[in-house]
Amino acid sequence: MLGAGAVLGLLAACSGGGSGAAPRPTSSGDGEIIVASGLDVTGSDGVRQQLIHAWNLTAEGRKHPARLLELPGGADEQRSQLLGALQSGSSQYDVVNLDGTWIPEFAEAGLITPLDPQVKADPDVIPSVAATARWKGHTYALPFNSDVGLLYYRPDYLKAAGFDPDSYPAAGMKWSGLQTMIRQLDTVHAEGALPGYQRGWTSQLAAYEGLTVNTIEAFASAGVHLTDPDGHYTADPAQLKTGLDELRDRAGSEYTLRGALSSYEAQSLSDFTAGRTAFLRHWPYAYRLLPQSLGAGQWAVAPLPGDAVLGGQDLAVSAASPRAAYALELAKFLTDPKSESCLLQAGFAATRDSAYRTPPPACPYVSPPAGSSPSASPSASSGETSTMPRDGQNRPLYASGTLRTALTSAVQRPRTPYYGAFTQALQSVVHGWLADPDPPDTDQVARRLDTALRRALAGR
Repeated sequence: MLGAGAVLGLLAACSGGGSGAAPRPTSSGDGEIIVASGLDVTGSDGVRQQLIHAWNLTAEGRKHPARLLELPGGADEQRSQLLGALQSGSSQYDVVNLDGTWIPEFAEAGLITPLDPQVKADPDVIPSVAATARWKGHTYALPFNSDVGLLYYRPDYLKAAGFDPDSYPAAGMKWSGLQTMIRQLDTVHAEGALPGYQRGWTSQLAAYEGLTVNTIEAFASAGVHLTDPDGHYTADPAQLKTGLDELRDRAGSEYTLRGALSSYEAQSLSDFTAGRTAFLRHWPYAYRLLPQSLGAGQWAVAPLPGDAVLGGQDLAVSAASPRAAYALELAKFLTDPKSESCLLQAGFAATRDSAYRTPPPACPYVSPPAGSSPSASPSASSGETSTMPRDGQNRPLYASGTLRTALTSAVQRPRTPYYGAFTQALQSVVHGWLADPDPPDTDQVARRLDTALRRALAGR
């Protein structure tokens, strides 16, 4: 926990609140504002909790204090918990931190409150990110923290294979270019170098949302898109075959680490740090974790070849909240420019362009820039020294270039109120196919996937 002086410093640095009128106070009851969220990747008492602390020291926060409630389990389990609570009419949550793909489902079911006209379009929010908070022309949430697929790699392995790690992976490189590099790494490994190396790359291909993300990235890279902006299914078996061929080319055993089909985020990260693979598809939070296991020159990050999927969470106000007016003010505070800058410094992908471009405020719980003190500040989340590479503005070193570029060009997963059914249908067909030692031909799988997605996206 921060001491009183540190929290006051955080308040000065990261507060400011939002502007604009709150909803009419027809739901402005007393009591704590409960924010329901998944686990904070910056750890216990991490940046989200610290921003809640900062709100509680504002004049508004002293009258209407907030509490962060972290839900256990993965994204699918969290979605089920939130759906169950809100569908029952429970008022136990006031603000819900939703994956951007869930907004249409929760909005269509009337579980979250439309925020317009109180929330206006904000040009500072990255356009691709801002779109996750809207559905059918209305704003239902405020983008809190974003996410995007990135390519982490081992420069030491590339150097051993004869590549210049300062030039590769090259900007704009296609997947075929990555495969060329993997084949050369395999050759070097066969000659006795890279003793711990097994296969070229790994990702999260277990039967969960990670597989959906990887599939959409492969499909989008091949020019295949599954829905229109309103969630209507637009693909056909021929297009699906094109996308599946691209996915198979990526996930085939020739290039992919054994075990990837059962890998979640933690396992794939562990395989990378153990040296079993040279390339890893992962999220921005890995940038904060990798220095704990690998030294300088053993890891770096670049944009993914082809298209990368946008992730992230948005803050919505529960339709059952008796404190909706104050809940919206809290959501504005947590997503204002100063708060977003603090999120970026802590390792999240910020949703606002200004966080990447303007001098950031000082956030006491985030380690200072290298060289600004004899040793880095302890992390509030773990008590350990933060070694995440930073620029002179205390932002992650890759943030203003690689991360911002990836966010602005990222593609979205299908926007549909039936996202839960969609992702389960896709995972079921695709994982079974990838895991089959004697798979049917791709045309047959494409027809089966077409039937499954057509039904799921029609709500049947």
